[in-house]
Amino acid sequence: MSINDDVPDESAIPMTIRSPETSVKKAVFSVHGMTCSSCVGIIESFVSGVDGVISIQVALLQETAEVRFNPAIINEEGIAEQINTVGFEAKHIKQAEHNTLMLVIGGMTCSSCVGIIESVIGQMNGVQEIKVNLALENARVVYDPDLTGARNIITQIEDVGFTANLPSNNHEDTKNAQKEEIAKTKRTLCISVCLTVPVFLIGMILHRITFCHFLFTNQVVHGVSIADFLMFIFTTPVQFGVGRRFYINGYKSLKHGGANMDVLVALGTSCAYFYSVMVLLMDWSNPNSKPSSAADMKTFFDTSASLITFILLGKYLEIIAKGKTSEAIKKLMSLQATKAILLDVDPVTGQIHDEREIDIELVQRGDMLKVLPGSKIPTDGIVVSGVSSVDESIITGESMPASKQTNDKVIGGTVNQKGVLHIRATRVGGETSLSQIIRLVERAQTERAPIQSIADKISRIFVPTVVTLGLLTFIVWLVLGWAGWIDKYINDANSTVFQFALRNAISVIVIACPCALGLATPTAVMVGTGIGAQNGILIKGGSHLETAHKISAVIFDKTGTLTTGKPIVSESHIIGKYDKKSFFELVASAEAASEHPLAGAIVNYAFTVCDVTTTSVPQAFESITGSGIKAVINGVNVHIGNMKWLTSLGLAYAPTLSEQTRNDIAGQIKRLENEGNTVVFVVLNNEICGHIAIADQLKPEARPTITALKKMGIFPWMVTGDNPRTANAIAQQVGITQVFAEVLPSNKSKKVQELKQQGHVVAMVGDGINDSPALAEADVGIAIGAGTDIAIEAADIVLVKSDLRDVITAISLSKKTFNRIRLNYMWATLYNILGIPLAAGVLIPAGISIPPVVAGLAMAFSSVSVVLSSLHLKTYRKPVIKISNDNSEANELDFRKSKISFELPSKGGQVEQQSLLSREVDP
Repeated sequence: MSINDDVPDESAIPMTIRSPETSVKKAVFSVHGMTCSSCVGIIESFVSGVDGVISIQVALLQETAEVRFNPAIINEEGIAEQINTVGFEAKHIKQAEHNTLMLVIGGMTCSSCVGIIESVIGQMNGVQEIKVNLALENARVVYDPDLTGARNIITQIEDVGFTANLPSNNHEDTKNAQKEEIAKTKRTLCISVCLTVPVFLIGMILHRITFCHFLFTNQVVHGVSIADFLMFIFTTPVQFGVGRRFYINGYKSLKHGGANMDVLVALGTSCAYFYSVMVLLMDWSNPNSKPSSAADMKTFFDTSASLITFILLGKYLEIIAKGKTSEAIKKLMSLQATKAILLDVDPVTGQIHDEREIDIELVQRGDMLKVLPGSKIPTDGIVVSGVSSVDESIITGESMPASKQTNDKVIGGTVNQKGVLHIRATRVGGETSLSQIIRLVERAQTERAPIQSIADKISRIFVPTVVTLGLLTFIVWLVLGWAGWIDKYINDANSTVFQFALRNAISVIVIACPCALGLATPTAVMVGTGIGAQNGILIKGGSHLETAHKISAVIFDKTGTLTTGKPIVSESHIIGKYDKKSFFELVASAEAASEHPLAGAIVNYAFTVCDVTTTSVPQAFESITGSGIKAVINGVNVHIGNMKWLTSLGLAYAPTLSEQTRNDIAGQIKRLENEGNTVVFVVLNNEICGHIAIADQLKPEARPTITALKKMGIFPWMVTGDNPRTANAIAQQVGITQVFAEVLPSNKSKKVQELKQQGHVVAMVGDGINDSPALAEADVGIAIGAGTDIAIEAADIVLVKSDLRDVITAISLSKKTFNRIRLNYMWATLYNILGIPLAAGVLIPAGISIPPVVAGLAMAFSSVSVVLSSLHLKTYRKPVIKISNDNSEANELDFRKSKISFELPSKGGQVEQQSLLSREVDP
């Protein structure tokens, strides 16, 4: 299995924020004909003077030139022409790649923080793209190193009010940093609790206890009771020590034109604190003032301290919960071996002279390594000697150990269970499958799902709206109080008009929480993609996870996808003068030059069954994609391909064949094709001299997978280059009624387009290079893990185990994840829609009110509840799809353990899909 994780072309990257300086581009050119540094000087001096060229750097040894230019004045072709003008051959290779920087961001509290960082950093000169992930607390920045760098970007983020650091490559360092953050938050929380408990007791409980009334009636200084003074002493370090972070971060976000949760916390607690201080100063300065009675509290110190403490408690729990959302990637990272046993092997005799332990970073491709029982396989490789079983469950999701012997492939990070293995390293460092899977999962968890845009839009106006509502609440209650309309409620609250209005305004400000909205999508995506990775399903981003839940049609490639991809010759029939050996000597010689899977089956059949021992090198050879091959072997013109192509060339059977023989051959071909064989015809010297039937075994899970799709209301299709009769025979065996037959590889993507135009959300499942355009064209491309690197790169989802049943798992996981995202949004929205009016006091006439302390507690736990909701996805269990020997559909799909509810299409969708089902391919 091979998984490439190349950085996509810049044009394919959806830019979240683009730099305002779009007048500068960079491009790389290959330059041939240079012989010395004088050539470099000639090119640089001439091209640098061309209008529109900003700078040029020529590398003599690499024979390349990197040019920065203004695309409004000159383009890549124009630059190449200018280099050609001075006598060198230049060709545009690619746009110069920008550097990608991953940063760990600290101090973010809500989606407003994300918006602030993205807007400020995105406007920096040289920053091409920035994506910030709130749940992962990281940022991915694409920048031009000629215009800015990591240090400038980090400095700017810190200036906005957040911390930014380069991530550690060491898993232990990352784990320690997380532990340190949790420990730091816990220490701060403990200090805050210790200072807040006395304030809470004095403000909420002790005034009800008779023997504690002296705290409220005795004075410390003139007009200031012991209780008020103690609350002032304990609250002040909480407000400005523990709560200092809210002031700093809130100020910096406002300075850069944004507003986040810190602004709400600082505003709400400051209102309570400074009003309380003002009351104390007025009491102290008023010579006629007397200490407050135990039943007549004037200050809100308990509100201020409790709010900060509860919010810190929520933050602490949120950090712990968010850490659990990324457990999948942590598990993958922990799999990476740190040491390897290197064998010193004699290249001639193969004898082992020495062995020593080395760091995994020092392993090189081709090294011979020793893997002991119970230890991790250090890197991808091939078994040279030894027999053992290997636990590959963390990579493939397959619980049963895989047996390994000589020439078998092993995956780095998996665990050797029994015997000692000697392996030869084939991929090392970042090339290993595990490293590429980790990068892919990390990128998937960083990519933003389209539904996240809802939270981004809301976050931009959330804080200003809440502050406005808080101010409006204060004014309304103040007016109603001065008018005497709410005297009863004020008396019941044992308060004044101003205190009553202020308390409700503070409740509105502190109960509103943008955090829940910001965490609704990324936490669910993180858990969903992590679960997929643990089950051998690599989903390349939140957008693909979101789209997959809407799939209404799935197109399967036949060879290598529905079938095993290992065809064998089932029958061969020769017509005319050639004997079997001489016939297959010519056929095998021609097919040996072809890379088609069917060619390999024919060559293997010739050598193992037909006594062919050698092949001849063709004097001429040409492969016609989707049709066949033609060659010249020892002076004989050989054509091998399908009948449609041969007929178009005017090739046919010998005219001497009788009508009865022709009918017998036609019946024979029809029988073979009806049995699912692919029949290829052999033409020697312009006469059809035989045909070969090739069968490709169906994968055992193919039919159960198709049955499961139908039960989910998703309609399966098959696309193949085979003739309609063979294609329909294969489709019938798996239960597919809709077939695209005789489709050239270049036209597979057009079939995807046809279904998309009919209103379907289309998934394409394939494995070969010829499937990659269709995989890219589909709404969701699903690649078989055992397929080609190109197909895997083009796909949005990769099935590591190459098990078709994982198509069902991917779709059901997508449905489950997206339903969880919607539930998170519903909860976060209802929380604010219901909480803000209640905090404003709309139900005070009914005897229901939310004091600021309760509002702060609700705010603190709102984001925690969303994270816990996302973590509930970990209870997901993949559908159990049984492979039945009798192909009984009743036993193929068992959802008893899965607890998955599949959404059926709407009535309109059913009508449209039924009309599609009625379109049978005419054989």
